[in-house]
Amino acid sequence: MSVAGETDRAQQMREKARHMTEAAERTSDPEQRRRLQEKARKLQEQSEQPGVRGGSDRPL
Repeated sequence: MSVAGETDRAQQMREKARHMTEAAERTSDPEQRRRLQEKARKLQEQSEQPGVRGGSDRPL
């Protein structure tokens, strides 16, 4: 994947994490809020990793 493709993928992951965080803030169910916050945190961490390849840990 090109550097631009990795950057686009990382941006998409950060945007999805932001949406999950917002959804967590809107829900009244504490368990659902926790799950959404955890998913958002993981996505954010993945987006910050060098060489984001769409979640694949396999070498090319």
